[in-house]
Amino acid sequence: MERIKLSFPADTPPLSVIAALHISSSPVTIDSSSSAAATVPTFVFSDGRKLSGTCVLLRYVARSAPSLPGFYGHDAFESSHIDEWVDYAPVFSSGSEFENACTRVDNYLQSRTFLVGNSLSIADVAVWSALSEYAEPLNKVAAYTLKKGSGKPVAAASKSKDQQTDANDKGKPEVDLPGAVMGKVKLRFAPEPSGYLHIGHAKAALLNKYFAERYQGEVIVRFDDTNPAKESNEFVDNLVKDIGTLGIKYERVTYTSDYFPELMDMAEKLMREGKAYVDDTPREQMQKERMDGIDSKCRNHSVEENLKLWKEMIEGSERGLQCCVRGKLDMQDPNKAMRDPVYYRCNPMSHHRIGNKYKIYPTYDFACPFVDSIEGITHALRSSEYHDRNAQYYKVLEDMGLRRVEIYEFSRLNLVYTLLSKRKLLWFVQQGLVGGWDDPRFPTVQGIVRRERRVLLTLTDGPDEPFVRLIPKHKKFEGAGEKATTFTKRIWIEGADASAISVGEEVTLMDWGNAIVKEITKDEEGRVTALSGVLNLQGSVKTTKLKLTWLPEITELVKLTLTDFDYLITKKKLEEDDEVATFVNPYTKKETLALGDSNMRSLKCGDVIQLERKGYYRCDVPFVKPSKPIVLFSIPDGRQHQPLSAAK
Repeated sequence: MERIKLSFPADTPPLSVIAALHISSSPVTIDSSSSAAATVPTFVFSDGRKLSGTCVLLRYVARSAPSLPGFYGHDAFESSHIDEWVDYAPVFSSGSEFENACTRVDNYLQSRTFLVGNSLSIADVAVWSALSEYAEPLNKVAAYTLKKGSGKPVAAASKSKDQQTDANDKGKPEVDLPGAVMGKVKLRFAPEPSGYLHIGHAKAALLNKYFAERYQGEVIVRFDDTNPAKESNEFVDNLVKDIGTLGIKYERVTYTSDYFPELMDMAEKLMREGKAYVDDTPREQMQKERMDGIDSKCRNHSVEENLKLWKEMIEGSERGLQCCVRGKLDMQDPNKAMRDPVYYRCNPMSHHRIGNKYKIYPTYDFACPFVDSIEGITHALRSSEYHDRNAQYYKVLEDMGLRRVEIYEFSRLNLVYTLLSKRKLLWFVQQGLVGGWDDPRFPTVQGIVRRERRVLLTLTDGPDEPFVRLIPKHKKFEGAGEKATTFTKRIWIEGADASAISVGEEVTLMDWGNAIVKEITKDEEGRVTALSGVLNLQGSVKTTKLKLTWLPEITELVKLTLTDFDYLITKKKLEEDDEVATFVNPYTKKETLALGDSNMRSLKCGDVIQLERKGYYRCDVPFVKPSKPIVLFSIPDGRQHQPLSAAK
């Protein structure tokens, strides 16, 4: 049999090729000695011939895998379709196209198991290798294969602790900031203090965190407090708390209101230069004129007239309340955001931070570019819903004569059956339909934290390196088989269990042994956030009050949705003349988010499983991928019925 060697750059192993070789059991040797010199993945044949390029090698492996007849399709059509997917796979490495590519594959697989035909092919290998969610398992395949072939794993599969957060990790899709310079990137996360942080804001905050870490830059938190009617100190305090919950490290906190004097000076400067004017056109008429591209009757006011009305606005007089300041851009521009946007409004309301000092407040469109430039921001991250206002942002900076700030767009987070509008969330709070902004049904950070309460217990004398042990799936039924359990130095326990533990208390970690809790850390509200203790494996289970289930702190844990159901009606037996609508139960389904053992990845639809201290469940939706939870339906156990309620 002809001998073949695979060589490649050590820092960019061709995961799809390595996975395909592993799946097909192809007799290819990993030649680590030549890996450093290779610039692209290459097969070197014993007679000196070579094939290069990931896609070329994938097709060669597929064509020469007799044990997998469908690996390159069963006919010409399937082979061509496979080629199409193999060529498409590199799109996942493009940060700007990553989400669209994921959506395309997700939709395509709605009614299919495999990308092409009815069996595994290199199309599946190429696409899944490119997905970041599967990078870690594939790195393990790469490391395993290389260890077999040469005893030397690739760099991506064996990183030091310092390298774990390396922004150049090739296992993840890379996203670049235009014009970014290492060590000089400065970003800002700028929420309006008019509500609590929700998962839509969290995406923006975490993107800022990602880029700051990748480019060794910094993030500042700036409160865009320009609308006193909606803002309060309560929101400021809780936003700071939520940002901390997300683990975002920032250099300092600033406020747009810090710059109110400078912003007023800039507005006056633009009026003197003929780049802004005061307009008293009624709001509805102004909106119609902007839509139709009609100049305001005030657009050609003299500088003196503009400054006179500007003074009325500053004083908050009756005349001033009729006016606003608009930028003089281009009323005929097809992009309506360029049609003389409002820069300042007159508003006599008290400001939550500076009281009644001002009667005028700048708009976001005016204040944001000004403060971004003044604070030295290099890149402003904004969701794509602002795309049409990007040209306006740059034009405002140009008119102000300030340094340009690069805009980086990201896609807005869109969820079904979920409200992300702070105005609508506030309505639920004001109507008393929820318990507050931290209600578990809200998509706020505090609401989500209250759903999935887990606390980390650090065992200071626990294993420095994780180890795996096979233990029975069921303690009283051998026929259930065994499961692989990972033991780690840091483990997760349920929040309710953590709250019940006292300092110095000895507890039992089920399937492991006893431990003594030495330290308990709590937040400002008295909730337990972390525990520290030592193992006491010689301790007796009989002496402990608390027997705790736990999970290791590993990436292989799976997301779960535990679903409980209740009766559709509230009356035990409906009489013939009972009106059904009168007895409809409004709370018949409860979903609880949880984390599960990695062994649950093997569950199939219909499988019944017992969760310790929870009960029996039937698997309704099995494991598909890490981002989608396994759905488990609760099986009634015959005990006294506890009705579900809105509060749960």
